[in-house]
Amino acid sequence: MKQILVISGKGGTGKTVLTASFAALAKNKIMADCDVDAADLHILLHPTIKERNIFKSGQTAVIDKDLCITCGKCIKFCRFKAISQDYIVDPIDCEGCALCKHICPVDAIKMEDNVSGEWFISDTKYGPLVHAKLGIAEENSGKLVSLVRKQAEELALKQNSDYVIVDGPPGTGCPVIASLANIDLVVVVTEPTLSGMHDMQRVLELTQHFKIKACVVINKFDLNIDNTKEIEVLCENKKVPVIGSIPFSKEVTQSVVKMKPFTEFSNNEISKEIKKIWDQIKDSF
Repeated sequence: MKQILVISGKGGTGKTVLTASFAALAKNKIMADCDVDAADLHILLHPTIKERNIFKSGQTAVIDKDLCITCGKCIKFCRFKAISQDYIVDPIDCEGCALCKHICPVDAIKMEDNVSGEWFISDTKYGPLVHAKLGIAEENSGKLVSLVRKQAEELALKQNSDYVIVDGPPGTGCPVIASLANIDLVVVVTEPTLSGMHDMQRVLELTQHFKIKACVVINKFDLNIDNTKEIEVLCENKKVPVIGSIPFSKEVTQSVVKMKPFTEFSNNEISKEIKKIWDQIKDSF
């Protein structure tokens, strides 16, 4: 089993469109959407949820009014000002540090686990999909990414899948680092803009730090040929292969509007280029 992670270093490069096309092209695979803060792979794959699970992360203080003696210590020492004068904890302001619990003289405060989101195992016409939804303003998305990765890997082993195709989160922070665990190949999708080039370099430095094989796909390469050439030089210097260059096309946007993987929406030159990219990924193992 080979695990392939598609990341970008920044949002808006076309990462999910490419991942959905890989899902349509690959045989005997599991898909995972690790962009849990703003998951959108399901829009193109149309999953039917088979298993729904609660994700808990972090804690919030709760005051038992029957036990509370209104001594005021919790209000005084809460540096986040999360406890009101009538001894009600604001779950948004509470950081879950548990100081109030430890200083309460009558043990009137307990810490309760937060329900931070949900994760799902679904069926699609392309195969099983493991995905998740983080709650609004919730934290610990790295922990949820690790959970999605673990479930996808276990499902792939159970079903004897050839591939796990992962749509990764943008950026280079904790969620991206969590998504890199046990990955065999990272596909970095970039675009010929200054921000795209900068963030591509950052994410390649991350893959090199963890000694994970990487390759690059340049999306919308014809928007700035000079920057595209500079990306190719940067990748050559880093000994990272550029395995495909995809031109800009309004048809890509239309495929998203129609909620279809691009390789199913059109059989034009872009679709053929994506198929060539997938063939190179398969041949790299």
